[in-house]
This record gives sequence, C-alpha cells and structure tokens, in this order.
Amino acid sequence: TPTGTGYSGPSVANGCVYLMDRIAAAADVQSAEFLHEGRPPKNSNFVRQLLPGRERVLCLRESDGQLVWSHESDCPYTTVTTYATGPRVTPTVDGDRVYTLGSEGDLFCLNTKDGSVLWSRDFKRDYQLKIPEWGVAAHPLVDGDQLICVVGGEGKTCVSFDMHTGQERWRALSSRQPGYCAPMIYEIAGSPQLIIWHSDSVNGLDPNSGELYWSEPFEATFAMSIGIPQFVNDSIFLMSFNRKSARIGIAEDGRSASTLWQGDTKIGVGGVFNTAVIRDEFIYACGQNGRYMCVRLDSGERVWSTFEPSAGKRPAAW
Repeated sequence: TPTGTGYSGPSVANGCVYLMDRIAAAADVQSAEFLHEGRPPKNSNFVRQLLPGRERVLCLRESDGQLVWSHESDCPYTTVTTYATGPRVTPTVDGDRVYTLGSEGDLFCLNTKDGSVLWSRDFKRDYQLKIPEWGVAAHPLVDGDQLICVVGGEGKTCVSFDMHTGQERWRALSSRQPGYCAPMIYEIAGSPQLIIWHSDSVNGLDPNSGELYWSEPFEATFAMSIGIPQFVNDSIFLMSFNRKSARIGIAEDGRSASTLWQGDTKIGVGGVFNTAVIRDEFIYACGQNGRYMCVRLDSGERVWSTFEPSAGKRPAAW
C-alpha cells in the first residue's frame, strides 16, 4: 500500500494498521526560507528551512491494506532540512482512541473508527515549544486515564493530559531541550516511577502528580537523548552520542540516585539511536559506527565488540 514519507512505525490493533506519514508540497528546497538569524550553519545537520507539506494519520485494514480512513493536517516543517522526512512517533492505540504526535508538536486524539478528532493540543501554541532540530520524537505514554508527554521548556518539559479530554493535569521539569526520549514507567522501590531523560538529566517522578523524586545529571550531546533508559538491579542504564553512557543507582527508598560509573572511549557503550538490551548482568548495544558490544553492567567493562552484524570488518557511519 503506497504511503508518504516518515520515520513512524506501524501500530496494529483490532484488525487495523495505523501509520503516520508526510506528503511534501511541491517546493524548491533551494529557494525555501532559511530559519536562522544571519547566515545558516555550515554544518548541514543543523540547517533549518521552512518546508510546506501535510502530515497524515492512516488507518488501513490489516487483512488487505485497504484504506479505512485518513486524517490530514497542514504542517509546514521547521526541522533540519536534511531530515525533514516526516513524523517520528508511532501511533498509540488505546481502546477506541488512537494518539498521534507529529514532528512539529501536533498532538491528536482520534476516533479509531472514522479518524474524527476527539481533542488536540499544539505544543508550539499551547506551550511555546521551540521545535528541536530533528523534530518532536518522544512517544506519548498511556498510564491509566492520563497521557504523559515530553513537551519541553521551563517547568513544562513533561506534561500529563487527561486522555479523554486533553485537559492538562500536571506539568514538571525544566530543560534546555526536551530531547527525543519517550517516557517510561518502571516499578521502583515497590511503586511505579516515571523516568524522564531530557537534554540535561535523567529524572524519577511520581507519575500521578509529577512530583520529582530525584534528578541526576547526564547531558546528551546535541540534546540527543534517544534510546530508552533501562531499569535493572536497582539501577538505570542509559547511553547516547558521542560514546556517552552511565549506570545510575537508585536508593532503596526510590527517592534519590547517584552515578555508579560513566562510560568513555574505554568503558561502557555509547549507542546513538538504539535502546540497550540487558540480560544476566550484561549490556548489549550497538555503539557508534556500527560496533556491537557486550559490556558488564556492574563496571562498564567491555567483554567483546564486533562490526560483523552491521558492516563486516570496517566501521560504518552512523
């Protein structure tokens, strides 16, 4: 079934496949407006232009791929031109509702039967969000009757919405940039704890109120907090570009934390986009340049590494 472009994965539920994509307008990138004060950056990975187009949510029949409905919205892109391909977030289906979040911060709650809008929020309008270089990418998290989102800004990096009405319930945390990492809830010290990793630190919160339990610095290079922090053995492991990683221990009561070890060029593993897998005291992840590694959880010591799964014997860019 033909679709537009994007990074969104498909969700399958109740006989339907839900997907987000983008239909770009016929525009000349060479003449598109640059979104910088003064000259654009020399590094193309940071050059932004205003690119017209529309974002879509598609609902397809699982049995044969036929279109059931589509929801379209006008959505000019302000993200880095090189990667202005489409939405990043996979739709989240919960009962008769599907929640979608576009690259420019457009949050929709749609009826799964016909795609009609039940409610919506605009992060740029409602929260004055300055869109990150590579778009809004953190998946919303359904928790009971609330929808927890990473938004961004002073006192509003994390926001909880009533999943039925879209009304704000609570807001928490401040950050330079929201990053790209989805919120997660783990059972820690006998109760659920919300883990939010933004550009500056990783944080543990009460998911019901947004109360901050603890915060530990872990600055992501270029705000590239992407892979999901993993909780195991009373500790959080997280990693990012460039060769950065850390194991953060959580206190027995779940109300404080401290860094147990930090990775560098010799220990740990700094994955760029992927989420680590932890099994039997070992961390498995793909580091920069396609190098797969096995690392000891307790110390960060590297057990083995290989390029074989991704690039054979030589490194590969990204």
